[in-house]
Amino acid sequence: MDNPEEIFHHLREILFPYKNGMVVATDNTENFYLNTHHVMKNKKPMYFGSVKINKRYVSFHLMPVYVFPELLEGISPELKKRMQGKSCFNFKATDEKLFQELKALTHAGYEKYQEADYL
Repeated sequence: MDNPEEIFHHLREILFPYKNGMVVATDNTENFYLNTHHVMKNKKPMYFGSVKINKRYVSFHLMPVYVFPELLEGISPELKKRMQGKSCFNFKATDEKLFQELKALTHAGYEKYQEADYL
C-alpha cells in the first residue's frame, strides 16, 4: 500500500467540509467519522460517512449510497471496483481521478440527505 496517511488525508478532505452541521464522532490521525443530527428509531444518530486507516487499505464509507442506491447509477467501473459491500470504498493508493468522482458522489449524497431531512 502507498502511504496510508497520505491516502487518509485526501479522503478526509472529501468529508471534512460537511462537518459543519453534523456531529464529528471521531477525528484523529487514523479515523474521521461523521454522524447527522437525525436520530433514528433505535435512538442512535444517523451515520453519514467516515474514513479509516486499516491494515491493508484506507476505507471510505458513505452511507447515503446505501440509503439511496440510485446514487451509484453511473459511477465509473474503476470506482465500482473499489467497493466493498454496499457503502464502502477501499483504497491502497492515491488516485486523484477516483477521489474527484468520490467527492461528487459525496456531495450528491449530502444533497439527498438534505432533501430527506436527515441533516
